[in-house]
Amino acid sequence: MTSEPQRLQYLEAMGLTAWVARYRLPNARPSEACEWEAPAPPAPVAPAERLHALLEEAEPPPARQPASVPPPPTPRAVQPGRARQMLGGGAGEAGSGLEADIEAAGPHREAPVNQAPLRFSLQVACLDDRWLLLIPGGEPPTDVHLNLLANLLRAVGISLSRPPRFQGFRWPPVEGLPAEAPLEEAREGVQAFIAGAGRHGWAPERVLLFGSDETLDRVLDLAGEHCELLDLPGWQGPGLEALANSAQAKRALWPSLVAWREAWRSNSGEASLPGPGDEAPGDD
Repeated sequence: MTSEPQRLQYLEAMGLTAWVARYRLPNARPSEACEWEAPAPPAPVAPAERLHALLEEAEPPPARQPASVPPPPTPRAVQPGRARQMLGGGAGEAGSGLEADIEAAGPHREAPVNQAPLRFSLQVACLDDRWLLLIPGGEPPTDVHLNLLANLLRAVGISLSRPPRFQGFRWPPVEGLPAEAPLEEAREGVQAFIAGAGRHGWAPERVLLFGSDETLDRVLDLAGEHCELLDLPGWQGPGLEALANSAQAKRALWPSLVAWREAWRSNSGEASLPGPGDEAPGDD
């Protein structure tokens, strides 16, 4: 049976206040008097002694080391009052010491600055899954442009098994997002788009860029006859609209068309024979 002192202690531990009658009710049995000595309060301990006691309890016992292993180097002694200086006292000395610690830790790295992303759009197709055909702009080429392209290729003996099918690409894909490295992120986006199109069976061997766009030129980095972004042989010339309206542009394109014929046949394993279009294409 639980004694009255224990019951009161349980109630106090549970946060319940014991109720004791102050008045004796009529015909009620008198309450038993309970007297016990309250436990003596613990002796006050200084904060420094409590801290040292906690540190001694948390410190693991030193591990025994073999005799052949040299003892670890002695840690650098902490300057007296260093913690107090860093927490508030001695602002000048604490600041200089903190700067020295930061410089010793390593070079300062600046937080990335958000910038506006590059903006461009282009139309992408692959000639018989071999040659990438790029046209700057958001609108696909018209039937007039496609017929002109087919006539130019047919003139030098490049026959396609099917007409090119263009896909649009726009950067950035989502508006309102800042960029930390606009050029690098745009290049990665184009590379990911071309790599994802490989599910259609594309195996790019060469890049043909009809037209010019300042932003797209920076992304593709098509210098000379090589596309640095895709690491493929490349060519850049006038747009299909300019070729459709200029006979001079068609004649200037003829040397490139002859080189395309040789590259197309050499990669496909065909013999390099004179094609039916050894003469420069006309204005039509």
